[in-house]
Amino acid sequence: MTIEVRVPQLPESVADATLVTWHKRPGDAVSRDENLADLETDKVVLEVPAPVAGVLVEVKVEAGSTVTGGVLLAVIDETATAGAAAAKAADAAAPVAAAKAEPKLSPAAKRVVEEQKVDPASVSGTGRDGRATKQDVLKAAAAPAPVAAAPVATAASVSAASGPRAGRTEQRVPMSRLRSRIAARLVEAQSTQALLTTFNEVDMSALNTARTRYKDRFEKAHGVRLGFMSFFVKATVEALRRFPIVNAYVDGTDIVYHDYYDIGVAVSTERGLIVPVLRDADLMSCADVERSIGDFAKKGRDGAITIDELTGGTFSITNGGVFGSLMSTPIVNAPQSAILGMHKVQDRPVVVDGQIVIRPMMYLALTYDHRIIDGRDAVQFLVTIKDCLEDPARLLLQI
Repeated sequence: MTIEVRVPQLPESVADATLVTWHKRPGDAVSRDENLADLETDKVVLEVPAPVAGVLVEVKVEAGSTVTGGVLLAVIDETATAGAAAAKAADAAAPVAAAKAEPKLSPAAKRVVEEQKVDPASVSGTGRDGRATKQDVLKAAAAPAPVAAAPVATAASVSAASGPRAGRTEQRVPMSRLRSRIAARLVEAQSTQALLTTFNEVDMSALNTARTRYKDRFEKAHGVRLGFMSFFVKATVEALRRFPIVNAYVDGTDIVYHDYYDIGVAVSTERGLIVPVLRDADLMSCADVERSIGDFAKKGRDGAITIDELTGGTFSITNGGVFGSLMSTPIVNAPQSAILGMHKVQDRPVVVDGQIVIRPMMYLALTYDHRIIDGRDAVQFLVTIKDCLEDPARLLLQI
């Protein structure tokens, strides 16, 4: 009995998806719930699980195609055996394989083939989808005999050389849907908001001391490591309480205030930056925050994060410090009105009580929509975060 594999029902906010890759080929045995293919939307990558165990006998949609909910993707035969199905698939693919004995050539590669009189069948393509590049053709044209050692280049010979070196290549690849969406949102924020960034710095000595003192007991009690992010989330919530305009956004000619605190935390993945949301962060403990961020990071790496986890958010935090950034101006995650940028902790000389001392310092950046947030509120918001982090007891006492 054959079973159809269709595109799962897409979330309401997603119109279509791109079939990125097939993990199985016709003739392969599949298990129930095994991932057959990846569908990329504007926000996340969705898996297409096998509805039954059997053999994938036919693929209806090629990788790179755009699909909508319910579209037929493939057919699985519950009664077929992998060996017989594979042989059948191989027979069907034989003419195609013969036709593909000669790889596709880029325009530059095709020109080199004609100039060098190279047999296209001898070229192994390393470009996208097996396409042969100019460099691939040059390698195929190279004589197999040992080549005499080249003379050592002198300054005169180097300066006398003219034109670009041989074998330089370019490769054009389409943007992923996620990267395209990120690009569109960043441009939208820059073109629709009056963005301005204010900076401050925070002495991390108190946080370092607290982490060193309590990290072992914290991990033993809660099963998760104590990091900096939970302190930053708590300090951000306290600052948002004091300056609700930073937790608001512009809608036409109105300002919409939130009476809740959904904090987006930027997470870097291989496919791009995503911003999962900590719902009601004001009600979360430090352990809840650390655990949730750890879960988001794992889901992001595995491509298992859901659209609901990425939707919404009233304020965002991004940490460029994990990559070594000392200072940056983050871009607001529209329609939000502000974003906090964390950076690298670095020992620097500072003046404390009239004395020059070495302290672990971090630059903070707040980019905000100047249409509704005045400079005074933005600066005081950032100072509030600084004060809470330099004296963590303030977070407990909310002072």
